[in-house]
Amino acid sequence: MVNSYLENLNEPQHEGVVNVEGPCMIIAGAGSGKTRVLTLRITHLIQQHQVDPFNIMALTFTNKAAKEMRNRIEKLVGPDARNLWMGTFHSVFSRILRAEAHHIGYPSNFTIYDTDDSKSLLRSIIKEMGLDDTQYKVNTVYNRISSAKNRLISWQEYISNPVLIADDAANMRPEIGNIFKNYSLRCFKSGAMDFDDLLFNTDKLFKEHLEVLNKYQHRFQFVLVDEFQDTNLCQYFIIRKLAAVQQNICVVGDDAQSIYAFRGADITNILNFEKDYPDLRIIKLEQNYRSTQTIVEAANSVIAKNKAQLPKHVWTSNEEGTLIELIKAVSDNEEGKLVASSIFEEKMQQQLKFSDFVILYRTNSQSRAIEEALRRMNIKYKVVGGLSFYQRKEIKDVLAYLRYALNQQDEASFRRIINYPKRGIGDTTIDKIVVAANDHGISIWEVLQNVTPFVGNRAAAPIDDFVTKIKRFGIEIENKDAYEAASEIAKSSGLLKELYEDKTVEGLSRYENVQELLNAIKEYTDDPEKEDKSLGAFLQEVSLITGQDEDKDNDPDKVTLMTIHMAKGLEFKNVYIVGMEEDLFPSQMMLSSRSELEEERRLFYVAITRAQKKLFLSYALTRYRFGRLKNCEPSRFLDDISSRFMKVSTRFGGVESVAPNPNFAKSFVSGMKKSISSQPAPPKPAAYKPSADFAPSDTSGLKEGMKVEHPKFGFGSVLKIEAIGAERKAKINFTDFGEKTLLLSFAKLKIHEN
Repeated sequence: MVNSYLENLNEPQHEGVVNVEGPCMIIAGAGSGKTRVLTLRITHLIQQHQVDPFNIMALTFTNKAAKEMRNRIEKLVGPDARNLWMGTFHSVFSRILRAEAHHIGYPSNFTIYDTDDSKSLLRSIIKEMGLDDTQYKVNTVYNRISSAKNRLISWQEYISNPVLIADDAANMRPEIGNIFKNYSLRCFKSGAMDFDDLLFNTDKLFKEHLEVLNKYQHRFQFVLVDEFQDTNLCQYFIIRKLAAVQQNICVVGDDAQSIYAFRGADITNILNFEKDYPDLRIIKLEQNYRSTQTIVEAANSVIAKNKAQLPKHVWTSNEEGTLIELIKAVSDNEEGKLVASSIFEEKMQQQLKFSDFVILYRTNSQSRAIEEALRRMNIKYKVVGGLSFYQRKEIKDVLAYLRYALNQQDEASFRRIINYPKRGIGDTTIDKIVVAANDHGISIWEVLQNVTPFVGNRAAAPIDDFVTKIKRFGIEIENKDAYEAASEIAKSSGLLKELYEDKTVEGLSRYENVQELLNAIKEYTDDPEKEDKSLGAFLQEVSLITGQDEDKDNDPDKVTLMTIHMAKGLEFKNVYIVGMEEDLFPSQMMLSSRSELEEERRLFYVAITRAQKKLFLSYALTRYRFGRLKNCEPSRFLDDISSRFMKVSTRFGGVESVAPNPNFAKSFVSGMKKSISSQPAPPKPAAYKPSADFAPSDTSGLKEGMKVEHPKFGFGSVLKIEAIGAERKAKINFTDFGEKTLLLSFAKLKIHEN
């Protein structure tokens, strides 16, 4: 049937597909079928208007989106769809530059530098200029240059701009302009462009060579842009130039889902689009096909609080659905337990799969408590867009320092930390140390303590400093609890300083992760249930928790964990948004202006609209931040949701309805705190005093049934011994303390004759 693809479209969708002439903006609410309309619009151009696919440019933000749209179109129009100029901004513009780069002095076979290539070159330039690489962090410099290019600022304009120069001077990095200059000239000399150059140089090409611009203006009769709210200044300038002659530009997006300002996205592109095209046709896709009425209306009540937005009202004919459930917890650890229990209960009651659930958080560091709770309930999960908390590099780095300070025979930890942060100890020196240890039949630690004969005086100095540090760390461990020792080690090792000085988004995330590790240690030492507050005891517990981290199975039935930014464009039956607290969400770093706060609210809107059937929000009354137990206030965003869409969970003992009250989220906090304080503390066993002749035994031959003594838990019997990778753990039934599982490399056990 002719034009069968137009069937089953609602009226605005139909309008968006068939009205192809002139400038058009399709405002697509969450779950409104945006991708369908965009692909069918292109199909309609090819089939109904006989437009050659070679004359259509369609720009997306991900290769996945471009591939999905191309496949859909190909099913409708055949292999001719392969001739579309469809892809990401970078891929499409690099194609143009391959043909035209000679106009701006580049070869057609120019090299494209990826991020690592760019940073490697910047690292070399910083070194060649004799600059302090701790002051001129490569990530900071890279992001500064990238930001300039995305705002169409060349190195020539940068070094002559007094505002930029003053800003760099204020940040103690006055040479960034010269680094930018040297970097740009080196790239040009090498015939190379980085990712930002693919946009910057396309704009430069069109600006300086009007005949080239004119050629592409007439080639591309129709220009279409997906996720328009995510475009930056450079991207918008290019597409505006390309569409200037034909005026057939169609942009699709949702201002309410503009959440990437930190990457350079400029929401004013979509908010002010009508000013550039006064005869603009505006089509609003407002019917949501994804979520229940409750979720849609709750999302509307949230986004309505923003002032900078395009007016629309998203609605749905789906079922009303259940109320949004608000989970209140005493602490972040309890929040994790309640969320994990809720997921397990929902799965059983509703006959769902774990893959029907997603847990969303504002920052990566929040995953720690959630992951530990899921592990304890044997719920499989996957972390999307990042590593499991204890697998992240910065966490492994800190743990390696802690482990080596505790056990100087740990070669893996030694190799990880010996030159991080950098202290001038190269791979050749490390190899000499290892060879010396093997040749003389002694440990690496013994070589390190008398290293000069093996590596020479010059290389010995930084190693001697390292040895002195490790010995001092050992004293800290002996005399302080786990948190005090770990904090001192993280600080004195230089790790915290290294991460703190990296002010990029990634650097801040890594610093937050290390702080969260320290928070976990502080929580451990503050727990009255923990008899042994030592660093060794904490590391043992971490090793037991993370022993199964290397999950090799391909089972797709797992709970998904991700940041809200990563969740954009996805949908799940059940969504949990955790950490709904002031200074966490909204982030305390996003409260200095209305525009920042409104972006945070849009982020919350995106999180809500990922849910199809059920939405759960959770927050904690207390959370460790920077090693201190902090009282938390519920997020202001909870008050943005009309109370008629909410119920407060009292898991596990039913759910109580909430009377309409615009500030109900804060109303029960004081009562909750009273309830907590009135709970009696659990009785603790009397402290055990070890035998006068107590001394740890060699546990390599430990077997089930043996009697052992522990300096904290007293006497017990070995019930079971298991292997975790290279480690061995023992389950022991202690007479006064019950069953405990201990890692034998950490446990100080004395074996007694049966």
